[in-house]
Amino acid sequence: MPSLNFRSTFLLTASLAFGVRLDAQSADAQGQTVQDSAKQHAPAPPSDASLGQATLLMQQGKNEEALKFLESIAAADPTKNEEALKFLESIAAADPTRRGVVRQIGIVYYRKNDFLKAAASFKKALEEEPGDNEAVQLLGLSYYLAGRPTEAIAPLEKVQTWYPSANVDAAYILGLCYLQTKDYANARKAFAKMFGVPPDSAAGYLFTARMLLRQDFAPVAEEYAKKAVELDSKLPRAHMLLGELYLYKSRVPEAIEQLQKELELNPGEAAVYYKLADGYSRLQKYEEAEKLLQRSIWLDATSTGPYILMGKILQKKGETALAVRALQRALAMDPNNPIPHHLLGQAYRELGHMEDAERELKLAEQLQVQQNAKP
Repeated sequence: MPSLNFRSTFLLTASLAFGVRLDAQSADAQGQTVQDSAKQHAPAPPSDASLGQATLLMQQGKNEEALKFLESIAAADPTKNEEALKFLESIAAADPTRRGVVRQIGIVYYRKNDFLKAAASFKKALEEEPGDNEAVQLLGLSYYLAGRPTEAIAPLEKVQTWYPSANVDAAYILGLCYLQTKDYANARKAFAKMFGVPPDSAAGYLFTARMLLRQDFAPVAEEYAKKAVELDSKLPRAHMLLGELYLYKSRVPEAIEQLQKELELNPGEAAVYYKLADGYSRLQKYEEAEKLLQRSIWLDATSTGPYILMGKILQKKGETALAVRALQRALAMDPNNPIPHHLLGQAYRELGHMEDAERELKLAEQLQVQQNAKP
């Protein structure tokens, strides 16, 4: 299963999923014979009145209206997903020829995060209606979210042929699938398309390097970032990306060299000062690091990272009271971050404020446990 900073990721997948239309054969097309059959085979109305209304519509042969009604029920109240699923499966079992039901089953499974069963349902739905573009899209998303990027690629590639310029979300997920299957060349094409740049351009390599680093493909990210610099040595953020990568790998002198180059090209970027300060702090050059952090904060006072690092550095310099102020500022912006709570607890302990120290250290531990428990 991918990290996805993406099932946050996943507003983009939700927006693709919940916008689907419900294709079902109309009552006129079914004719009176199918209506009579529906009355014979339809399950007894469920105890829930709203599901009972869906049953009544089915019995009247109004399949499309019934499925749309059922869709609105499950969308409005996720607790109805299980009931809706059982209801739909009973309909499918009673009348396997009824069109549109298996597609709706797939949507309910998708909402329940049962992505493999959703994929199986969408495959069946496409056997019924091969031209159902939304089902193709949801099939690809289901495979991706189930951790099967190889199987997700083919349907997502089809989506790209239908929406060559508009569907950026699908391009992003397709790019991630290529990364996870180590097809880096096609990943670069997908990400370049997202940002509207040529795949073989310096920007195309830079964007792909950023995505590679985010997905922990550090060696390939370094290769692509170097290629971006080779193609355009003055491309903003290319040297910065290399600097971040070298910090990640604890290659501090190389990181500082790249970040200094970035600073020459991009002196107004707050994040460069922050990252460069991180490098100097690892070399215990605290005075230089503090000056860089102050510049970062002057340029952008909304980021918590510089305040947290400032707190660490001030503690190491023995300026604990000032460290407390920096850490309190970080917590004012991000109260659920366990790191500044832990550092603040240590600072309070150094100042002899044992009750405050115990409170902060305990809170830091609780928040860390909560973060670790998240999928």
